[in-house]
Amino acid sequence: MSDHAPEPAIETIDLSRSFASGPALDGLSIRVETGEVLALLGPNGAGKTTTVRLLNGVLTPDRGSARVLGFDVATDGDDVRRHTGVLTENAGLDDRLTTRENLIFSARVRGFSPDAAASRVNDLLERFGLAERADDLTQGFSTGQRKRVALARALLHDPDVLFLDEPTSGLDPAGTRDVIELIQSLAGEGRTIVLATHFLGEAGRLADRMAVLHRGRLRAFGRPDELAAELWSGIGAQIDLGAPADSEVQTALAAVPGVTEVEPSATGADLRIVDRDVLPLVVAAMVGQGQTVYEVASRAPSLEDVYFAIEATFLAEHGGAEVTDGFMRDRPEPPTDPSSAIDSGSAMNSGSGAGTGGGR
Repeated sequence: MSDHAPEPAIETIDLSRSFASGPALDGLSIRVETGEVLALLGPNGAGKTTTVRLLNGVLTPDRGSARVLGFDVATDGDDVRRHTGVLTENAGLDDRLTTRENLIFSARVRGFSPDAAASRVNDLLERFGLAERADDLTQGFSTGQRKRVALARALLHDPDVLFLDEPTSGLDPAGTRDVIELIQSLAGEGRTIVLATHFLGEAGRLADRMAVLHRGRLRAFGRPDELAAELWSGIGAQIDLGAPADSEVQTALAAVPGVTEVEPSATGADLRIVDRDVLPLVVAAMVGQGQTVYEVASRAPSLEDVYFAIEATFLAEHGGAEVTDGFMRDRPEPPTDPSSAIDSGSAMNSGSGAGTGGGR
């Protein structure tokens, strides 16, 4: 048995890239293990898309290094892209072609024989619920249907690492649910997935680790529960009293041993407690006050809770409105060099497997 730790699926060390308008990514160092889902989080302009481009060898770093499946992204870009799949925000389909023709064309460009391409495409059409639309032109497809075709295309060569850049952008709730369920099934197959998004709900359902970017800098990296433990002591809890806790009730709750924080909520109060053993004491205190307790429960912090706590900490440390554009408002990411501007359609059709997506 080898004493060496297994090689990570993705590892970056001081990865950096600037454009004429300024730095887009500055000193990114992360490690993603095989089979993990990494949520790459941040608002528009945070550096998410630049990171995806760098990790696929579409952009060359100015400083630092990155390896994907052991390949150096700066020198082994073709090898990287043979093992990665990319879903960009813009599906990049050729609307002159049918669903089947779009997929067959991409498979043939990737080197599939005619018979192998037809077989693989048929499998993916069935898996993604596209068989009934296989021979329809993609022109006029809904955003959700286009995402399905693009995701099938990204999986043609059965990649080990899948990059999903805003996979649910523009989808209605039903389409979002369907795409998330597809991603969950892909993650269950042991693929490594990098999910670049600013939709925190979907990230929370999928991610093993989270990386929070702000203006190209990594502000936090780790498992949500580990980051939560660094941000807060104890655990959160909620008590439902049927109405917001008034000052007298808040005082009684704060006096319960093991309760460290009390905040009124729409139906009672949000608490921070040292552990779950405090909950019976909370109920007893409220009954002693003559309150009706409808429900009481502890709640682990969600990925969304962690993200906004990191944001609040950063803004508190770095000042007011002049820094809030990084977290609060859209700020377009600097444009790429003209020589590296590859749209999502041509990238896949050329076999590179990476596209630009929208600037984030």
